[in-house]
Amino acid sequence: MNYRRLGRTGLQVSELSLGTVELGLDYGVPVGGEHLRPPEERAAYLLNRALDLGVNFIDTARGYGASEEVIGRALKTRRHEYILATKLAPINEEGLSDREVREKVKASLAESLRALQTDCVDLLQIHHTPVAVTRSGRILAAMREAQREGLTRFVGASTYGEEAPLAVLEAGGYDTLQVAYSAADRQLGEKVLPLAQGQDVGVIIRSVLLRGVLTHRYPFIPDQLRELRTAIGQLNDLIGGEAESLPELAYRFVLANRAVGTALVGTSRLDELEAALAFAGRGPLSPALLARVEAITVSDRRQLNPSTWPSDLGAWQGGRPYRP
Repeated sequence: MNYRRLGRTGLQVSELSLGTVELGLDYGVPVGGEHLRPPEERAAYLLNRALDLGVNFIDTARGYGASEEVIGRALKTRRHEYILATKLAPINEEGLSDREVREKVKASLAESLRALQTDCVDLLQIHHTPVAVTRSGRILAAMREAQREGLTRFVGASTYGEEAPLAVLEAGGYDTLQVAYSAADRQLGEKVLPLAQGQDVGVIIRSVLLRGVLTHRYPFIPDQLRELRTAIGQLNDLIGGEAESLPELAYRFVLANRAVGTALVGTSRLDELEAALAFAGRGPLSPALLARVEAITVSDRRQLNPSTWPSDLGAWQGGRPYRP
């Protein structure tokens, strides 16, 4: 396993880390129950095996159902072995006083600490950070207060789109930034990632497989997303030689970007995690192949936003879950 410095935090994190939404919620495509929340004993085995394989960064959230509780019970005797990141419950600041904002932040963090069975998290993030929240700075101030009290070591923001991460970087004061970035959706690689790197903000990448379409599922993308389907088909044409599958191409593309501190593998399945780790072990893609990937574009940005996709995922993804 390779490790990277997570920006100004100075933390040495595994280049691939574990995202745990699937451990706490019925998440993904429910084909034969395979993408539903796993039994807790299987989740516990995955978490412990991840640490055994060298993964030392685990990302969760108050909004991930029972994920924090599952992690707390599974890893309570191994807390010193990994870096723990969580996110606040959603907080609507409108109409709240500064004191009330602080109370909500402290209440969310207190519940996370209880569930995770720890006295301190390594990274506390705002979940789905809106531009307005970034500009007000009140939640960040409350998180910094929790940091001074020893309840979190560092603070960060998890964002969507391009405007929100740019606002986070413009505001300053955040140690890390979590964003979506992939071989198909490279918009943030143009400005956001270089800016974060220049500010020494640690970058955490999610959605490496673009919600599973950078896999064998891509031919089932519906006609409404024809341009996306065509682009992924062109990426698939690059398979062979350096990379043997779309997922391998996807992970190795993201890890080739030196602004990236760690990339999340969001899964409840050990075989998927082990496959991703094997891909990472083959190193970054060559400059020539990276250039060919970057030449493939999707002009309609809406097609790269999963929130705009057809809701019946099980039908249009061919009724087949991702398998490495």
